[in-house]
Amino acid sequence: MKTTTFLTFVGDQCGKAEEAISFYTSIFPNSEIKSITKYSEGEAGGTAELIKFGIFSLNGTDYMVSESNYNHTWSFTPGVSIFISDSSDNLIQTLFEKLSSNGGQIMVPLDNYKGEGDYGFGKKFGWCEDKYGISWQFVVTE
Repeated sequence: MKTTTFLTFVGDQCGKAEEAISFYTSIFPNSEIKSITKYSEGEAGGTAELIKFGIFSLNGTDYMVSESNYNHTWSFTPGVSIFISDSSDNLIQTLFEKLSSNGGQIMVPLDNYKGEGDYGFGKKFGWCEDKYGISWQFVVTE
């Protein structure tokens, strides 16, 4: 068995998936867009410029992506996030800054909790949402 995160871009984010995965693969090391299949003209669920199904990897972990222009009543939520951990404070800081800037938002600043030590799973923690609505949690490990 294998599990994979599947990101569906709908509503205001529909049409931004290819831009998003190009951005993600440009800032994460060892990352690539593996495949993109677009909807056929007239095919239900999308238009020819939208991604019907795609696969990309971030540092060797695969993610699946799709877009739908149906009127969905849901979208991305911070209740589900991509969790990134690394021992490099510099790498974590750089990724956090790139993902939280240009229309993103910081939900928990990347820092020690009120200067009182760690969160129990790392020495530094932060949480942000990027401009595409995807939530990211970061931890600097020992």
